Amino acid sequence: MATSLSLTACSSDDSADASIVTTNAGEPQNPLVPTNTNENMGGRVVDRLFAGLKYYDANGEAHDEMAEKIETTDRKSYRITIKPNWKFTDGTTVTAKSFVDAWNYGALGTNAQLQGYAFSQIAGFDEVNAEQPKVQTMSGLKLVDDRTFTVELKSPSIDFESALGYAPFYPLPEVAFKDMKAFGEKPVGNGPYAFESWEHNVKIDLKPNPDYPGGRPAKNKGLRFVMYQSYETAYADLQAGNLDALDTIPDSALSTYKSDLGDRAITKPTAQNQHIGIQSNVPHFAGAEGVLRRKAISMAINRPQIIEKIFNGLRNPARDFTASTLPGFDANLPGAEVFDYNPEEAKKLWAQADAMSPWAGSRYTITYNSDGGHQAWIEAVANSVKNTLNIDAVANPVPTFKDVRDAVNAETIGTAFRYGWQGDYPTMMQFLGSNYYSYSETNNVNYNNPEVDRLFDAAMAAATQEESYKLIGQAQAILIRDMADIPVFDYIAAAGRSDRVTKAELAWNGLFDFENIEK
Repeated sequence: MATSLSLTACSSDDSADASIVTTNAGEPQNPLVPTNTNENMGGRVVDRLFAGLKYYDANGEAHDEMAEKIETTDRKSYRITIKPNWKFTDGTTVTAKSFVDAWNYGALGTNAQLQGYAFSQIAGFDEVNAEQPKVQTMSGLKLVDDRTFTVELKSPSIDFESALGYAPFYPLPEVAFKDMKAFGEKPVGNGPYAFESWEHNVKIDLKPNPDYPGGRPAKNKGLRFVMYQSYETAYADLQAGNLDALDTIPDSALSTYKSDLGDRAITKPTAQNQHIGIQSNVPHFAGAEGVLRRKAISMAINRPQIIEKIFNGLRNPARDFTASTLPGFDANLPGAEVFDYNPEEAKKLWAQADAMSPWAGSRYTITYNSDGGHQAWIEAVANSVKNTLNIDAVANPVPTFKDVRDAVNAETIGTAFRYGWQGDYPTMMQFLGSNYYSYSETNNVNYNNPEVDRLFDAAMAAATQEESYKLIGQAQAILIRDMADIPVFDYIAAAGRSDRVTKAELAWNGLFDFENIEK
């Protein structure tokens, strides 16, 4: 999920009931509709409110949630039976139609859902996802009865069943389709928590859903997602006992948080990354010239030095386009030397690009959200590029994460920009498909290579995980050859809990295992 790692406003003086768990958050980019939420500030709330066919535990293992049976003999044709007597919080029953209608809504091109690409494997997606669709529903989805539906994929998929706990695959109640935007402001779900209130730019309150019958019941009395101006303020509140759980220790405290917090300090490698992207409509970054310039910039970034000086070693230098904690990760892909700091090679590549179109008079700008704790490392990247390539390279702060995302989605940002991905389910294809399929709505850099699309499809259709990993490696080698964007690092997360909390653990993707936070 496109990670904001951002916090937007402060409400630390608005005290919650002592039994409620308070945790850091940020203003979601959009109303809380599962198929249109592709960043983690909205995602962390949506995942509490809804229950899918599966859910992921803290280690990323998938378990049946609403699924009673998922049957397939070929990983292409599926028959799905849901558990009986499961209710939405408005009292209506979750049926097979609740899933089919929600998936068709997410896939329909005219609904322009940011997570619509998630349904691309299903037969009939292309016709439904067109700019002017002639049909409204995917041919691969069929209702059988109130508790049963079938799914026909275009080709066998090694990831499809694992993906069924991912937010776009959540069911929706009938009330949602009457006014989806209004629904997103006051969502009605079927998950371990029920929506209580949303005070924009201040807080979101959730309460336990007493009727939730699934495998991740709330072990606390409720959650308050509090929105701060900065991580420094949030960390001060954590130390003072005014915040219960903080998933990102500010850079300024990375050298002291373990001694500050003692056994309340949390450190864990997680499936999160940070990249520098740039869209091809920015001058000097299209075609062969753009490839040379992106490779030069990548080799001009001294990743190990930035990680040591700014993050106290709590990051891993990027070696691919995913994250090093994911199954199948390969640190030695063909061409991976482009991630190494190599000033001389960087200068050579930059000169080759200049021979195509002189850079003179241009500026390399990296836009980032100033509400997300990114200033230090983005400035360090800009300085590394500036000093290595002898060009004007600057960091450009924009007030909020939402501002950046809106400009990226509209393709009007006009500069390089910081973005990241925080896993939704623990496979490399979840990272790669989301960001580099040519038709993905979360393809931030408009990358389009038919051969990569073909290899991704083949990796999904592979008979074994080992064959899938081999095909993914081939696709990533092309991503490196094209330098689709510039991976910088992935995470060793640093987090903390207050002395009012007896248990709080980070999940595999760097978010808290919210249901299991105990006070």
